[in-house]
Amino acid sequence: MGDEVFPDSVKDFVFDLHDASRRSFIASEEQALYSGTFRETTAKYFPNVAWPSPAAISSECGGDELFLALYNELTLRHLQSVKRPNVNDRIEGWHAYRELFDLLLKEAPEDGAEVKSANLYLIPEWCFDILHEFLYQFQGFCQFRTTTYCAAAKTADEPEKRSANVSDALELLGQNRDAWAVETVLFYLHRLVAVGTQKNASATYRYLAYFSSVTLSRLECLLGDYKASIDALDVIYDSKAELIAVGEDMKTPEELVHGVFPARLSLAYHSGVSYLMLRRYKDSGAMLGSICLFMQRGFKTGQLRKIPGSEQFNKLFDRMIALLAIISHICPAPILDDSIASIVHDKHANNLSKIEAGEEGYEDLFVFACPKFVNPAVPDYSQALKPGCESTPYGQDAYKLQVKQFMNEMETHATLRKMRSYMTLYTSIGVEKLASFNDMKVEQFESWLTCLKHKMNQLENNNKVGTAMDIHYYVADNIVHVDEAEKVRRFENFFMKQIQNNDDVLRQLEAIKIEL
Repeated sequence: MGDEVFPDSVKDFVFDLHDASRRSFIASEEQALYSGTFRETTAKYFPNVAWPSPAAISSECGGDELFLALYNELTLRHLQSVKRPNVNDRIEGWHAYRELFDLLLKEAPEDGAEVKSANLYLIPEWCFDILHEFLYQFQGFCQFRTTTYCAAAKTADEPEKRSANVSDALELLGQNRDAWAVETVLFYLHRLVAVGTQKNASATYRYLAYFSSVTLSRLECLLGDYKASIDALDVIYDSKAELIAVGEDMKTPEELVHGVFPARLSLAYHSGVSYLMLRRYKDSGAMLGSICLFMQRGFKTGQLRKIPGSEQFNKLFDRMIALLAIISHICPAPILDDSIASIVHDKHANNLSKIEAGEEGYEDLFVFACPKFVNPAVPDYSQALKPGCESTPYGQDAYKLQVKQFMNEMETHATLRKMRSYMTLYTSIGVEKLASFNDMKVEQFESWLTCLKHKMNQLENNNKVGTAMDIHYYVADNIVHVDEAEKVRRFENFFMKQIQNNDDVLRQLEAIKIEL
């Protein structure tokens, strides 16, 4: 459909969306336009083609530069979802996001400056979608860069077999080496967090800040910096953070994130992976277990199917269940709800049985469940054209490194799990006898006794060091004394969990629209 000729309903949509985001600031109207009208208009007029260009609709918004950048991002996001983007599309997407973020940061008030009134309102869902797609395109570009480099390297000795598409893409990548540079991606996310957590920040900039922290956590996880991934979420869990106006309600940053389910899911999954890689097994189990429990109820009631992008929820649920299978196997302390533990057992009993039998099983689970790690380094594209160039995908190095790191840790746990299984059978046993059970010399085994304590000690969310073990042991006079970890019968967790479950159910019921 040409830019010059398009239906009046498209013009009305653009005018109304501009009015809702830049003048009236009525959240319900913007919600209906963004979540309803845009999808309906797309399905009717632009199911597989581009929307009119920003220049073509600029008269409907008075040439508002920031709104045109928002419109451009929204329509490019749709276009990339219905067609396979080529290198030009990916670079165009990069420039679109740079323009949008530059304008957002330009209009943001300076720290400490007096702000009389807000000049922009975006609903939380729109804010998260912008940032989620931003990182999705960064991840896709890194993978595309790897694929293109490898395709060129494979034909380095026989350039006549190289396709024209690969040659053109390699040339464009070389001319745009700064496209999707990881340092620039990190800069924008950190700046949005900083601007949105100022005391004079408007609601929209606060939404952008907290969803930027979720996106930043995801990015750091994909880069393999797991501590930074967890640290990025500090602003969300800051107990001193002011409440945020969301529609007519006042919410904490955590409630804001939980109110946009894809954001909550992204936070839980990537922080769960980061906790696992940091050996904080109880925190990882708690994070992944709670979101899986919520999703299990959502699947039963059908509420999750109403959320855009719900087709991906089942896949991510299965990946998180696989992660919980790993965690529940290496962390003896009970951390899972009974219903989730049952799902874990039903889906992965065979894998866990293989592990118990001494066969490989952890790697298959982790490869299935882990995120697609990326290598942000820009290669020397000219090397891919030289004869004799290695065709090994350089971008796979990051992925293989994380899998190797995980498997090194699991190899240690195989020995520790065997030690623990013997210690649970005794209240006291000689070090020499226990060492012989584990096929080790006493001198070697003594270090493993210390290693088990060390590996199971971990920092917990309360910033105190706890243990993931279900037994307690100590050594005196070459005797290992074993007893069960002290169990304190406490019931408040059960009741608090049931209260939270009821709150979730009530929230889902309130979201159901009943027409009489």
